[in-house]
Amino acid sequence: MTHKTIAKVIVNPAAGNGASLRHWPHIKKQLEHLGIKYDVVFTERPGHGIDLAKEAAAQNYRYIVAVGGDGTINEVVNGLLLAPAHDLALGVVNTGTGSDFVRSLGIPRDPDRACHHLLSDKRLKVDVGVIEWGHNGTSKRRYFVNAAGVGFDAEATEARSKLPKIFRGPVSYVIGVFGTLVGYRNKPITKQLDTDDETLSKTLSVIVANGMYFGGGMKVAPDALLGDQLFDVLTIGDIGKFELMQAFPRVYKGTHITHPKVKVQRASTVNLSSVERLLLQADGEIIGEGSFRFSLLPGALSVIV
Repeated sequence: MTHKTIAKVIVNPAAGNGASLRHWPHIKKQLEHLGIKYDVVFTERPGHGIDLAKEAAAQNYRYIVAVGGDGTINEVVNGLLLAPAHDLALGVVNTGTGSDFVRSLGIPRDPDRACHHLLSDKRLKVDVGVIEWGHNGTSKRRYFVNAAGVGFDAEATEARSKLPKIFRGPVSYVIGVFGTLVGYRNKPITKQLDTDDETLSKTLSVIVANGMYFGGGMKVAPDALLGDQLFDVLTIGDIGKFELMQAFPRVYKGTHITHPKVKVQRASTVNLSSVERLLLQADGEIIGEGSFRFSLLPGALSVIV
């Protein structure tokens, strides 16, 4: 790294079903054309972005750029927050399929425009969600920036991850939803928001949202703000399959929140558990199963906007 190098670029070549790799020559050309001095590294396996971002945070870069999708951003943020000094700005060049975090931020989804966006002097302080859970007697911790969910939402994400590669992009979310719908049964979930307990007899999903969008453009939490130090907690109650199919298109406009079986609350801490298997996804990635506690790190992430 020379004294003129200001950015570390972390590229996930697998993001967007290989879109990062296809776009990289043009992105590289754009960065050089814009005069951005950078070093680049490519992730080689799931979780590698965490290690690379943690290493970069210990060096003298002004900002770190994630080239990939929501999963890549999640890994880079986790690496940044694991570093002793993590007050670095995050830049994003989206090449993923979901693009939910950049939608919530208003960052261009087009890679070419996103490269120009890296020259912006504007920074937004974004809250970061913290997930804590136990597994085989050990305590685990993971950060997320956009949204996490248990129940149907997580199991649809799991189903989507197993689809053949020809099913990518927003269509994969829809296929995951309807594929999961066939065998899914609503389950009892105990929910605690701040200090208020609530046992839900039968629940489709509970979504803990920091940003507005998830699932490839679903406006799941239309009033969520990334910097208000509160989660928007969306609870979808005991809704039937036919009723869900009827209501599903409304989630893309955010009008689903007026449905009588949908409840939106705000809280800074959330605890979720169930006597049945409870699977969790965060930022579109499967995290694990068990009982989960969610909290916030206010303004912990600085993003170039």
